[in-house]
Amino acid sequence: MQNKTLVAAILIIIGPAMFALVAYPDTFSLSWNQGRGGFLFAMAFIVAELIGLRLQISKTKLLALIPLAALVIAYLVSLDFGLRDYITDSAKHYNVNLIYSWTWMWDFIVMGIFVVASVSILFGKRWVRIAPAGPIFLCGSAIILSLDAFFPYDTLGPLQYVVPYLVKANVSIIEFFDLGTAIARDNLMFLRGEHGSMALQVFWPSAGVHSVIIYSLVMMAFLLKMNIPRKRKLIYFGIGILGTIGVNMIRIFSLSIFVLKVSANPVKFEEFHGIAGEIMFLPWLFAYLFLVTAVETKRLKKQTA
Repeated sequence: MQNKTLVAAILIIIGPAMFALVAYPDTFSLSWNQGRGGFLFAMAFIVAELIGLRLQISKTKLLALIPLAALVIAYLVSLDFGLRDYITDSAKHYNVNLIYSWTWMWDFIVMGIFVVASVSILFGKRWVRIAPAGPIFLCGSAIILSLDAFFPYDTLGPLQYVVPYLVKANVSIIEFFDLGTAIARDNLMFLRGEHGSMALQVFWPSAGVHSVIIYSLVMMAFLLKMNIPRKRKLIYFGIGILGTIGVNMIRIFSLSIFVLKVSANPVKFEEFHGIAGEIMFLPWLFAYLFLVTAVETKRLKKQTA
């Protein structure tokens, strides 16, 4: 029978995100820098890692979570009463150019602090091995949003370095399958298809570099808690990196196909561009973690049989 206090703890931890989903559903965009969609994936990580644990949680620790959850909900509510405007206005004092990344960054910072504090209260330092994926996903998302806010477009050289190679590879695929006219120049793609032409300037977030960083943080935390040989951990990590790069290539290719075969209308393109990354990367991340867990569970059963 499931530990009732653990279930209650899970409900309290995911409570603020669920409150935001009910109260502000329009803010749950799948675009990584334009909404709270990442909250849902972080909460799914938390539920997946905590549900079924056979750990006793004292009522004192459980009650300590309630004020923290209430503070996060108060933060979310106060955004509509002037706090969001204050955050937006403060951007100019820090030379922030991308306001969306700046404002949503604070949501992920607040939620990340709340979740880290909650699991620390429940499990102490052991939370890193018990439930690391959700907190690290939130904190990683906050870091990526801060990088995008402070170093927009191609100003962060190291992250932009790989983009021209991805662009050239994508153009080569388009030419190989004769899908339209495509030309690559550094991080620029010139596309001409059935509905007109468009020039796309690709920056590191659009190329999915941020997803590689988030994958790395989540996967390292995930593998840390697994009792398997280091060599096998490195293999899993490496395969996941290749898979994430593959997903990013599919993303860039899908954006190109949209221009070449569906529409060269900038408005329609932006609508597709806003969801094309996370709608591919996050399911891939979940599926890969599930696959690694299934493989290792099966291996463990064979060893103990």
